[in-house]
Amino acid sequence: MANRLARETSPYLLQHAHNPVDWYPWGAEAFAKARAENKPIFLSIGYSTCHWCHVMERESFENPAIAAVMNAHFVCIKLDREERPDIDHIYMTAVQATTGSGGWPMSVWLTPDLKPFFCGTYYPPESRYGRPGFKQLLERVHEVWETNRDGVLAQAKQITELLQQDEGRARPPGAPHPPLDAAPLQAGLHAFQSSFDTEHGGFGGAPKFPRPVVFNFLFRAGGEPMALHTLRKMGEGGMFDQLGGGFHRYSVDERWLVSHFEKMLYDQAQLVVSYCDAFQVSRDQFYADIARRTCDYVLREMAAPDGGFYSAEDADSEGVEGKFYVWRKDEIADEKICEYYGVTEPGNWEHDINVLHITGTPPPPHLEEWRQKLFAIRAKRIRPHRDEKILAAWNGMMISALCQAGLVAAVPAAIPAAQRAAACYLTGELRRTSTIPAMLDDYAAVATAFVDLYEATFQSRYLQRAAELADTMVKLFADDQAGDFFMTDGRDPSVIVRAKEQYDGAEPSGNSVATLLLLRLAAMLDREDYRLIAEKSLRANAEFMARAPHAVPQLLCALDWYLHPPQQIVFAGDPAAFLAVIHEHYRPRKVLLMAGDQKTPRPLVGGKPAVYVCQNFACQSPATTPEELRERLG
Repeated sequence: MANRLARETSPYLLQHAHNPVDWYPWGAEAFAKARAENKPIFLSIGYSTCHWCHVMERESFENPAIAAVMNAHFVCIKLDREERPDIDHIYMTAVQATTGSGGWPMSVWLTPDLKPFFCGTYYPPESRYGRPGFKQLLERVHEVWETNRDGVLAQAKQITELLQQDEGRARPPGAPHPPLDAAPLQAGLHAFQSSFDTEHGGFGGAPKFPRPVVFNFLFRAGGEPMALHTLRKMGEGGMFDQLGGGFHRYSVDERWLVSHFEKMLYDQAQLVVSYCDAFQVSRDQFYADIARRTCDYVLREMAAPDGGFYSAEDADSEGVEGKFYVWRKDEIADEKICEYYGVTEPGNWEHDINVLHITGTPPPPHLEEWRQKLFAIRAKRIRPHRDEKILAAWNGMMISALCQAGLVAAVPAAIPAAQRAAACYLTGELRRTSTIPAMLDDYAAVATAFVDLYEATFQSRYLQRAAELADTMVKLFADDQAGDFFMTDGRDPSVIVRAKEQYDGAEPSGNSVATLLLLRLAAMLDREDYRLIAEKSLRANAEFMARAPHAVPQLLCALDWYLHPPQQIVFAGDPAAFLAVIHEHYRPRKVLLMAGDQKTPRPLVGGKPAVYVCQNFACQSPATTPEELRERLG
């Protein structure tokens, strides 16, 4: 028998549609039932490619005895964190505040008015790993709800007030604004230097996450050696799919060998940009090759028929994590290939299993032939589940990445693919999915994608759409009092705290992306209002940038842009002859414009195309040859 989740579109919710748990989706029907029956809500949050979410489902949510306890005493709600990052953010903050850690699956018990009173993550069915058994915990929470209701409500009130205080960051009237200077950039660079793993790359110990926002900052701030070393080690390791391209989610060890094998679209998008940047900095084809192969993976496996991109691929295949990707030595006949990829009979992971990685031995001359052979063999295996949800924010990031790959890494299919995906967002109201309103990160990422697409094609409609989305973003999400941005527009009454996201984690925060977007558009369109809104956002977060610069590397990129006004590179006539010069080196502080798209006309020179290199809308004499342009750029 299917439960209510069978009517949903989220792959994660549909995975639970045949559980014996009487699941509800997040919404008015569940809330009304909880109020009418005066029952607490059990809220379970996860996502479709989450390994431990699958484990908890198999162990507990498919267990009829445990489901009976859940159904008897609670209104049970399933929520996809990728569809509703706003709800996930609120309750993850509560989990972290009350337990000291977080993660998924998230397990939170709420009062009927949606206030959290008990929080956790994964629970085994019976007590182990130092965690109480889930059935035992359910019965205990029910007992406390029945016997100490006042205490539970007081606890819920206290936690909710803490959440509200955490988001109320407006400065008192008349309080002086902290300075906006380069000190957080210097402190951020020092913070990453102090935790850098000089042998394996990355920061800190295992597990290691790629966190591409850190590379964005390091390339701007003088940390290129750390970024290049880390990106090389990642590209040589098992976290990169050596056969099919693309990156797994994170490395469970310190040397990027054994991965948590899920593949997320937002990682592919951001890392394509990181490897393109690395290529521009170093001119080492290794980095361009990784960017190309990651794009190949996305265009081959993640592209939807309508032009958008799917969200993720699971870590598990046939119920076993990593099974699709790993090899036994007897499956690879060529000894040189085994040596190159570190394949041994005992295995380099567990039992006789090997994760392919580059060992440092010289590549054999027939490497590409064997790579294709192994890829063809692997293609006959059962693929991991694919989450075919299409999210605006993640698609925006992928469109931006494809623009970069087409311009820098010579991926011919990249910019046409970016245009196909962008067509989904070119007109009408922006939505996160077909059923969920867009949030700050959706507006910021998609508007940024249109800026990048304009700079890749010089089609005015893309720049116009970027400004249109930026205007709506400011109207819906800007906090006029504090100066930065809310995650949501405040119209959903089920969102008990109108949260803001500061931390740049696996994805950059919407706040950081929005701030940099407005600074870029201000430089392109001479919009002083955009610059002032971005400045207010930076000032609102200045204390946090000073206190914890390592937590906001993408916002530090916006600060860097604010402190170092960009070059405006304006083309009069066909830009084709000049683009190779523009993109041959890493130039993060620039905007590209066609003369007809800015307020001040820039003429041809002697009837021939020309390029004007400007700063603060004051221009040098025009360049009419690539050599002259290279000289003007410095």
